[in-house]
Amino acid sequence: MTIFERYVFRQAGGALLIILLSLSGIVWVALALRQLNVVTSQGQDAWMLFKMTTLALPNLMAIIAPFSLLIASVHTLNRLNSDSELIVLTASGATIWTPAKPLLLLAALVTMGVAFVNHAAMPWSLRLLREYVVEVRTDLLTQVIQPGRFSSPERNLTFHIRERALNGELLGLIMHDTRNAAQSQSYLAERGVIVKHAPSNYLVMTDGHIVRRKAGDEPAQVIAFDKYAVDLARFERKMDDNTGDFKPRERYLGELLNPEPTSARYRKAPGRFWAEVHERFSNPLYPIAFVLIALASVGQAQSTRQSRLHYITAAFIIAASLRVGGLALNNIVSLQTIMAPLLYVLPLAAAGGALWLMSHPIREPAAPAFIANLFEAIASLGRLLPTTFAWGKRDLKPLRQLPAPVSGVNRQ
Repeated sequence: MTIFERYVFRQAGGALLIILLSLSGIVWVALALRQLNVVTSQGQDAWMLFKMTTLALPNLMAIIAPFSLLIASVHTLNRLNSDSELIVLTASGATIWTPAKPLLLLAALVTMGVAFVNHAAMPWSLRLLREYVVEVRTDLLTQVIQPGRFSSPERNLTFHIRERALNGELLGLIMHDTRNAAQSQSYLAERGVIVKHAPSNYLVMTDGHIVRRKAGDEPAQVIAFDKYAVDLARFERKMDDNTGDFKPRERYLGELLNPEPTSARYRKAPGRFWAEVHERFSNPLYPIAFVLIALASVGQAQSTRQSRLHYITAAFIIAASLRVGGLALNNIVSLQTIMAPLLYVLPLAAAGGALWLMSHPIREPAAPAFIANLFEAIASLGRLLPTTFAWGKRDLKPLRQLPAPVSGVNRQ
């Protein structure tokens, strides 16, 4: 690369890193706020919250990275034009491909990063996140339930204990479950202990009662028991089992192309698997398309007196519409796999249109004809005026009647 191309690459690369870290930080904070109940209501520490939110971040990098590159490219090109560097470069005979080469190289690096995230980092992080979710929900009762407090790990489900013994036994246990609108259940027991037995965990209660009340005016049913075991999965949020039937996004490419025959997810919606395959291969095309859109909008040299805000706004609107259209097409492909080629056509068509605009730049519209005629009439009138008069004085004295300047000192 030439000195100028290395300069553009450094400028755009530095801006990309700053913008990518900033957007990732904003998304991370949003994810952390959504998962804050892991600390507040599920008894986990801040380190678990940090791990869970960080592992969910690679799932969004395929959307964050191309937009970060678009912002960095537009910022760099606009700065080069504001500093008259593009103007000088164009005046020296260079074309738009001179600043385009380093930006396209940066787009190629982002493309490889997005492909790596899609095929390796995202499935690994989502699988590990799945394990942490299982761990959190496994330790639900042992960490959430506090003596003398009513705890609600989820809506319409309440736990309470009188105290916790040194051996971990729960004394004075109450569980109230109203998640089923047709029937509510309350469990009261003198003692309870959590028994972990794969693949599930059980709460074994002794010396207690179960109070069941159905909707309506029917009387409540009271059942006494000496010992009763409850599967804790019944009192947790609905979650997919951990038997290896992963979601499409949690699978590696080989598992998407060749899913196991026993997979209930594949039998239920095979289109989602193929939509995920095409999405992973079409996503890396967006960084290149976004860079070409930035070059087509603000890559041409313009006078610093001309506003480029409308071009920048148009670039962001086109890029956002393009990405939203890609996400909508992904949902359509999951239902109609024959539409899969459109996932590739959309970014490639945008890139082709941007290339055409780069070779046929949009020029500023000329002034209206009546304004041009008005200026021509004023110029003609000025040529008809006598050039022997001095302008700017009230009496407009002819220049030939003015006294001649003194050329020297009159000596006596």
